[in-house]
Amino acid sequence: MSSPVTALIIGAGPAGLTAAHEFLQHTHVHPYVVEATDRIGGISATINYKGNRMDIGGHRFFSKSDRVMDWWLSILPLQLEAGQTLGALNYRGKSRIIPTVSATDPSAGDNVMLLRQRKSRIFFRRKFFDYPLSFSVGTLTQLGIGWSTKAVLSYLKQVVRPIPQEKNLEEFFINRFGKHLYLTFFKAYTEKVWGVPCQQISAEWGAQRIKALSITQAAKHFLRQQFFSPSADFTQKETETSLIEQFLYPKLGPGHLWEVVTKQIKEQGGEVHMQQKVVGLEIKENKIVSATILDSTTGTTYQVEPEYVISTMPIRSLIRALGDVVPSDVREIAENLPYRNFISVGLLLHKLAIQTEDNHLIQDNWIYIQEPDVQAGRLQLFNNWSPFLVTDPDKVWLGVEYFCQEEDALWQMSEADLQQLALEELDKLGIISADQVIDGTVVKMPKAYPAYFGSYNEFPKVQAYLDNIENLFLVGRNGMHKYNNQDHSMLTAMLAVENIAAGRTDKANLWEVNTEQEYHEHAADEK
Repeated sequence: MSSPVTALIIGAGPAGLTAAHEFLQHTHVHPYVVEATDRIGGISATINYKGNRMDIGGHRFFSKSDRVMDWWLSILPLQLEAGQTLGALNYRGKSRIIPTVSATDPSAGDNVMLLRQRKSRIFFRRKFFDYPLSFSVGTLTQLGIGWSTKAVLSYLKQVVRPIPQEKNLEEFFINRFGKHLYLTFFKAYTEKVWGVPCQQISAEWGAQRIKALSITQAAKHFLRQQFFSPSADFTQKETETSLIEQFLYPKLGPGHLWEVVTKQIKEQGGEVHMQQKVVGLEIKENKIVSATILDSTTGTTYQVEPEYVISTMPIRSLIRALGDVVPSDVREIAENLPYRNFISVGLLLHKLAIQTEDNHLIQDNWIYIQEPDVQAGRLQLFNNWSPFLVTDPDKVWLGVEYFCQEEDALWQMSEADLQQLALEELDKLGIISADQVIDGTVVKMPKAYPAYFGSYNEFPKVQAYLDNIENLFLVGRNGMHKYNNQDHSMLTAMLAVENIAAGRTDKANLWEVNTEQEYHEHAADEK
């Protein structure tokens, strides 16, 4: 009996695990997944600290792709809370029922999705502003008549005389929001996240992340909120992603979904191996024929000879693994591709210093910290993502988020010093009182965000070289050095499996997937 065709899948994050699951569902290819760390889920992992769970980076389970929404719900069905109702999923003239389980059904256990309300705000000048910015009387009053007038005139100027060809992220923002609004709300925060001036960041980042969002879209959304009742269609297909108002969320955090997927992969005969790092890849006749894998638990290496390779590892690491066969100019570009590291400081408190008018916990999922006098960039309230992320519902469980380079002093700080920094900064902002902190922990995620500066403008050379390797398929965020959301990373994996099953070696369709892409569904409708 011949040995099965094997696909080596590098990385057990959303893209890698989706690929493994798809192979088992739709092909006879045997998935062999290796993950360099001891965590399932990549940046979508959920960290369990004394029973309190942290969502690294925050993950709303929302997609304009029906395929992805169906996929998620096939893994974890939706469980509505008592009193919640849900209409059918309606899109493009089609309607179908969403799989749900009863709130009182004990058989579902923790393997369910919850339907959660989105609320995000900006913290600026020690005040809260809606995110994305609304044009309510309250917002305009907070900003003042003078500021509001300047913002409107600045925006109208860009409408009349837009920058004809956007060369960088600053010009992208100015064209959509006007210079005054850009300087107030976008410049400082964006540069805090990326660590470089907006003029040095490619406009492609904006096109990928917020391409349809502008003052006009925000204003339309605000008017719809004021004068029209909400739709029963929770997929919100006609809504810009930054404006969605509800989303799915795994009861125990996103990492739990990927743990369930991993269990299913193993039950169906696939393999997932942790703390296994790909350190070498051998090419012959334009194909990868062998992979050298380091077992970090024993320090030994072994060989795998796959027919296909699906890679989610950072491009820089992949090029290093391929070695000297890679042209020198491609190696140099890859070495200079930048990444931003991510730090989340978990703080457990008795209560916040800021509360609602009736003295309850504020309902934000995220708070974007625009204040220039602190390093913290964003704040998560894990209680509001899922109440089951917190062991004691009377306590508040926060994630204070920082962005940095590997060589930055912030990344080198001890866990105790990072906890102290987060405590002092939130106390300074008036968000918490230091004497209310009970406990804390720190999670560091290297290379969390592929960046669009440095040698990125020359990245097409790297892409072309790697795409020319017949049996190598790049998927996911780091695997493509493309700031995809979770669902788009999954779509690239699904398409890679389809390409392999069809014998397609051209990779163009993988690169067509981006933040608002629905091309595969549109094509299906047109057939």
